[in-house]
Amino acid sequence: MLSAPARMAKFSLPQAVYSPAVKQNDNIPHEVPGPCLGFKQSRHFRRSNLWLFRNKTYIMSIKFLTKTIFLILFFSGNSIFAQTKYQNDFIEFWTYINNHYAYLDQQKIDWNKVREIYEPKAQKISSNEEFIQLLESVLNELHNGHASLNTNLNTSNRLIPSGSDLYIEKSGNKFYITDLRKGFGGELSGLKIGMEVKYFNGKPIEEQLENFLPKFTDKPNQKMYQYALDMLFAGTHDKKREVTVIENGKEKSYFPVTYKNRDELLYSKVLSSKTAYIKINNSLGNNNLIAEFDKTLDSLFQFKNLIIDLTETPGGGNSTVARAIMGRFTNKLLPYQIHEFDEKQYQTKRYWLEYITPRKDIYSGNVYILVGRWTGSMGEGIAIGFDGMKRAKISGTKMAGLMGAVSNFQLTETKIGFQIPTERLYHINGIPRENFVPEMLTRNIEETIQKAKEIGL
Repeated sequence: MLSAPARMAKFSLPQAVYSPAVKQNDNIPHEVPGPCLGFKQSRHFRRSNLWLFRNKTYIMSIKFLTKTIFLILFFSGNSIFAQTKYQNDFIEFWTYINNHYAYLDQQKIDWNKVREIYEPKAQKISSNEEFIQLLESVLNELHNGHASLNTNLNTSNRLIPSGSDLYIEKSGNKFYITDLRKGFGGELSGLKIGMEVKYFNGKPIEEQLENFLPKFTDKPNQKMYQYALDMLFAGTHDKKREVTVIENGKEKSYFPVTYKNRDELLYSKVLSSKTAYIKINNSLGNNNLIAEFDKTLDSLFQFKNLIIDLTETPGGGNSTVARAIMGRFTNKLLPYQIHEFDEKQYQTKRYWLEYITPRKDIYSGNVYILVGRWTGSMGEGIAIGFDGMKRAKISGTKMAGLMGAVSNFQLTETKIGFQIPTERLYHINGIPRENFVPEMLTRNIEETIQKAKEIGL
């Protein structure tokens, strides 16, 4: 048998917890006399001392652990007891998008990777301004203009397409202006389609795109790249834009000024004895447009051809206005777009057709719809609706490609609002709305205008 010191040397906390010495046993006295000098300890006395030693050591260990845990919790502060409002709202923001954003799978976005990248940054946020900047960066991961905050800073980027007026594309290792927004800063500054662009705000273009490219992948696709270009050339609210081009073999800088839309809801004119023209002025979200459109259309019934210009509708609108407009061009109930909504909680989907109903007097002449890079959201919906009803020919470039129908959310603590697409939208033939290509395809707004003139002859 080991001596008492040897047995005590083998002592560890788990042995003390489970030692039979803590149980009552008739062989071990409950009260033990203290040690006496020169007194030969009995076996029971040595066992009793060991029992006391183990229990005292156990109690001391518990006290030590308690104090240690308290100090750790005390000095860790908010990181354990409570997260900051920015951490809470970041998690809520990420979760809303994870649960409701309609295109994570279609765009092949690694949303868990996005959380890994940005959640540590949220822990360091100490102001609303910093938090807004963080959320703007997170939205870049979605690389689509239909996802945006309802607030911004002076340093924030302008929204696209409503805040842009240049369409820049890369060809080889060079960048070119391939389209311009009519009547806005880019065109009015003197920039022209076909110009090679060398610098933006005095810096090479390529290095600035990193600010807008998604971080969840190191292999951006063409849509990601185009999104970054659109965002860069839209510029920020607080800085004037400088676009440096190569003109006649030399560098020359232009300074586009940002202009607002005209106040009028629509504009109309007669192009010829056979053709009339109506331009919707980015007002598809204003219900007053319905009465204005009715009044204008009623005055044009004598014309054989009608051109409806949607090239200036980047801000989108609502389906009430869209259905009211299209309802003037059909004498029967017709579908115009398909909705698809994920019910992720139940692993099922809602899928339905939206219809146009006839309204008031029906215009029966030929209809042509003009579209372009600044035809966005509900403007795109009207275009695919007219096409699906086989009630108009669509002419123009590819449209803005804004994805889906949006819903609005608000974060609990910072009260910051944002919108994301929560439903996927399709042409009635099944083509995603953002992939629709006009029947009479053009390369830019100048070609589209030329097509309109040919129709008007």
